[in-house]
Amino acid sequence: MRNNPLRWAGILATLLVSVLTALVVAGWRPLLFCDLRIARDLHAHALAHPGGTQVMRVLSDWVWDPWTMRALAAVACVLLWWRGDRERALRVALAIVVATVVQQGLKALVGRERPVWPDPVDSAQYAAYPSGHAMSATVVCGLLLWLLPRPPSQPVPAPRTLPAWAPAAAWTVAAVSVLGVGFTRVYLGVHWLSDVVAGWLLGVAVVALATSGSGRRRGSGAADR
Repeated sequence: MRNNPLRWAGILATLLVSVLTALVVAGWRPLLFCDLRIARDLHAHALAHPGGTQVMRVLSDWVWDPWTMRALAAVACVLLWWRGDRERALRVALAIVVATVVQQGLKALVGRERPVWPDPVDSAQYAAYPSGHAMSATVVCGLLLWLLPRPPSQPVPAPRTLPAWAPAAAWTVAAVSVLGVGFTRVYLGVHWLSDVVAGWLLGVAVVALATSGSGRRRGSGAADR
C-alpha cells in the first residue's frame, strides 16, 4: 500500500510527459511561444547579473551535474551492497542505467535544438529534449529519499537510526536540488522550460518504476518470519 501513491504518480507522470513530447514534436505554437518568452526574459537577467550567473554555472555544471548525481547513486549502491541489501542496490543501479538510456534515446529521437543566443552565458552538448540535468537529479534524489530509513509500523519503541530532523532536511535538500537544477538550465539559456518539465516527469516515472513493489515484498517477508 505504501508504494501506491508513488505508483500512481509514475503513471500520471508518464501520461503527462507523453502529451508534452507530442506537443514538442508537433511544434505546438502556444508551448513554443511560452518557452521562448521565458527563455528570453531569463537570458536578459543572466546577462545583466554576471555574478549571479557565475553562481548558477557552478551549481549547474558541478554541484547538480548528472555525473555528480550518478556518483552519489554509485556510493549508495556500494553501501547497500556492502550491507547485504543487494535488491535495492540493483534497483538503484538499474534505475540510473534506464534513466540514462531513456534520456539519450529521447534526445536522439526528438532532436530538439537548444536555444541559440548571440551572447551565450553557457554551453551544452547534445539535443535539448529532455533535460538530462533535471531528469538525473529527480531520479537520484527520489531514490535517495526512498532509501531513507522509515519508522517501524508497530508501536514497539525502536532505537532511532537518524536524528528527528534528518528526513525533513533530506526532503528539503532534494526539493531544492531538483527545482534548482531545472531553473539553472533555463536561466543559463541551454534549455527550454518544457525540456526541464519533461526531465522532471521522466524522473518521477523512473523512480516509480524502480521502487514499485519493493515495500510489499519486504513487508510480506517480515510477516512470514
